[in-house]
Amino acid sequence: MKYSDVLIHLNDKTNTEAKDNLMNKLSHVDGVITPKFNTDKEHMLFVAYDAEITNALTLLNKVKAEGFEAQLVGL
Repeated sequence: MKYSDVLIHLNDKTNTEAKDNLMNKLSHVDGVITPKFNTDKEHMLFVAYDAEITNALTLLNKVKAEGFEAQLVGL
C-alpha cells in the first residue's frame, strides 16, 4: 500500500445531503481509504487513498462526474 492524499476544492456550495452522497460515492472507488470534508472550510474535500490503486486525477474526475465544479489543490 502506498498511502497518499489529495485536497479537492469544490466551487459549488453543497448541502449536507449532497456532501454525504459524494463521500459515499467516493468511498466506493477502489483504493479510497477515506473521504472527508473540512469542517471549517466545507468546500474543501480531503481524500486519503492508496496510490497503487487510484490517483488524484481519477478522484477529481469522479467528483466532476457527480456534477460538481472542482479542482485539485496542491499540498
